[in-house]
Parts: sequence; structure tokens; C-alpha cells
Amino acid sequence: MRNIAVEVEQELGLKKAITLFKEYIYNRLSFELHQEEFQEIILNFEDEDSPVALYVNQHLLTNEDKVLLLLAIVPEISPSFLNSIITEFLPEGGDFSEFGGVKGKNHRGIIPTGETALYILAGNAIEERTKVLNFILHESVLFEKGVIELEKVAYGEPFMSGKLILAEEYVHLFLTGKELKPQMSQDFPASLISTDLEWEDLVLNTKTLEDVKEIENWLAYKDTLMNDWGMKAKIKPGYRVLFCGLPGTGKTLTAGLLGKYTGKDVYRVDLSMVVSKFIGETEKNLSKLFDKSINQNWILFFDEADAIFGKRTSVRDAHDKYANQEVSYLLQRIEAHPGLIILASNFRNNIDSAFTRRFHNIIEFEAPGYEERILLWKKNLPKNILLETSITTEELAKKYSITGANIVNVIQYACLKTIANHKEEIQRQYLLEGIKREYSKEGKTININI
Repeated sequence: MRNIAVEVEQELGLKKAITLFKEYIYNRLSFELHQEEFQEIILNFEDEDSPVALYVNQHLLTNEDKVLLLLAIVPEISPSFLNSIITEFLPEGGDFSEFGGVKGKNHRGIIPTGETALYILAGNAIEERTKVLNFILHESVLFEKGVIELEKVAYGEPFMSGKLILAEEYVHLFLTGKELKPQMSQDFPASLISTDLEWEDLVLNTKTLEDVKEIENWLAYKDTLMNDWGMKAKIKPGYRVLFCGLPGTGKTLTAGLLGKYTGKDVYRVDLSMVVSKFIGETEKNLSKLFDKSINQNWILFFDEADAIFGKRTSVRDAHDKYANQEVSYLLQRIEAHPGLIILASNFRNNIDSAFTRRFHNIIEFEAPGYEERILLWKKNLPKNILLETSITTEELAKKYSITGANIVNVIQYACLKTIANHKEEIQRQYLLEGIKREYSKEGKTININI
């Protein structure tokens, strides 16, 4: 029977790299334990066609980063990889504290730690270990981009004793070749939003569209501005914008379209999972979100942001004090975040002025006027189904001042009634019933002669 780990290595296109990596570790152990000559081995991925090789070559990883990457990958594909090497050099067993590594709760092989990386790259030479440590902390592309991280250890433990962890999305990418989008959880309180609509489907007034275009410009040309034009030292990273307007006026759709047309994922932050009644927990939850996002090219969309970005209160008790500290913490994280952050609120005045001063733009999403409502009716009605002759889109737009989201709901209701009742045309009665329902949902009354 063939070795399953070997099969996996071959399927991933990693056989050559894994073989070289094993030789690299052999050289280190032979040098440290048997005083044999150490020969540097260059881990070569150029002849391999795998997700790992593509990533290595695309990012021009140094040999040190290649070692770190393979060290983080091998427990995923060959649980006995490190154990078998150590057993060859220490056949009688014994403590090998210099090599680092820990046992997992379920994983029975050696899980590499930061200490393992230090030993493989630098052995016991203090000066070399210091150089490698500096590389990991300040130069490694893998750590900078969040591909690999060190597990946080208990207070008092050396921080390099933490597990060397390959981020979940990269485990999936390197082993399957497919990108894994982060799922909503307590550690990542946000969900991916997308849209099948186009810019042409978005009905906004001219001023709002011009303001949205400014965001597009930043997303398209920020690297040119910061790097080629040398503005990195003068301008704070990131772009912060506030969307203000009643529900249903296009705030979420605009965020989704910005992501769609700039090739960026948009994550809507679930504030109910972020805000905690326990002191300090909100900051922890937000820290996890920003830490996860900082190395990604994402758009963060805080819907109904008043819940956490609202006006600070006067300090009456310890809870007020910590609530205000949370706002200050948010200011720091948002200003340091290098990506696009969109806050959405129903009312501009609900947001703390400390935030509004730091926005690059505040965009008003006004309720649609008569002309916009005509467009919304026409764009959202089915193209191949007629209206009953007793009603027109112009009449609907003139009589009923409702938002785009309301109009979509009315059309859905009327279309389903039309289908269920085997009608050939969308009936006036169904449209008016739908409009009455929308007014009722918002606690409004309207006399409609159905």
C-alpha cells in the first residue's frame, strides 16, 4: 500500500519541495547534533505547478519564508513528518526542547512552534536566531500578510513557544486550489454580501452618484497616490465614508456594487455579535475583526452603525466610562485600517462628531423623488409582463412616496399574486395592496381605494 502522505504530496505538486525541505531539516540536525558541515539548501518551486508554488513565485518569497510556509503546511498533509525525522536522530527518544513543537488535543504528531522555526532556520547559534527572529517579526511576507501567525501563549510563556498556525483560508487554498471565504463566527462577526445587479440598476440623484464615484477613484488609484506620488508619509491609510439615509435608499446595494466593480469582497459587520454588555468584550470582538481584515483587500460595511459609533455619553458610572473608551478604541483602529470602511446610518446626527470629522466623505442617500421613483418602478418591473391598463408607473410614482426597497417588495407581492391567480397582466389591485402593506409595516396609515 502506498504511503498516503506521499500521494497527497504528489497530488498537491509538492513532492520535490517536501523532499528538499526534509533534506534542509536533516542538514540542520546533522550540523547541530553530529557537528557535520551545514549546507544551505534552496527550496525550489519553479518546476512545480501547485497552489503553493504559484503563491511562492507570485510573491517572490525568500528561502526563509519558504521554510516557514512548508513547516506550517506539513502537519496538514503528513502528520508524522517531523516525528519520523526526529526519531531517526534520537531513536531512543528523550527530551529535545531545542526543537520546540507541541502535541495537539487531537493531532498526534508534532505541531511546530515558533521555536521549531528558529531551530530549523538558525539552530542554537544565538546571533543567527536573533536574525531569524527579526525576520519573522519585521520582514516575513507570510506574517505581514497574515498567511501564518503565532498562537498567543499564556502570560509568562515565551511568545515563540506558540504554535505556528497556517490561516484557515490558506490551508484551504494550498490544499484544494480554491479560495475559502471566512464564515461568520464569534471570531469573525461579518458576512459576505454580493449582488447580481449592475450600476444601471442603482437609482440615485446626481450628487450622490458623484460622491460614490470618489470612492471608486480611491479604490482604483490609492496605490498610485500613496506609492508612485509619494503621499504615504502625508496621508493616513485607508478611506472612511459615512452613508446616511432612510432604509431602502440604496446604501447596502451601493456597497455591494463598489465591491463587485472593483473586485473586492464586501463584508457586512453584524453589530449584534460585536457589541457586548460585558466591559471590554466589545473591544475584543472588534480587535478580532480588524486583525483578520488588515491584510485583506476587503471593504468593511458597518450597517446601522449608530449602535456602536453613536454619540458618547456623559460619564455617570463605570459602564459609561468603558463605553466611551470603546469609542476611542474604535477611532484608533479605524484610522489605522488601510482599507475602505463604510458606516451606514439612518440619520447623520446619530453619529458621534468625533467620527464625522474623520470621514473622507459623508454621502446622503435621499428618499427618491418623483423622477427617481418612475425609474425604480420601470427598472424593477418584469420586462415581459404588462401592467393592467388602469394603472401606470407614472401614477404610482406620483401618488406614493416610497423607497426603492419598498417598490421592490410591492413588485414581488404583486407578481406572486398575478402568478397565483393566473392573470396575464399585473393587476392594479395587487400593486395597491402591496403599497398598503409597505406603509403598514412602517407604522403608517394610508387610504387607498383598492
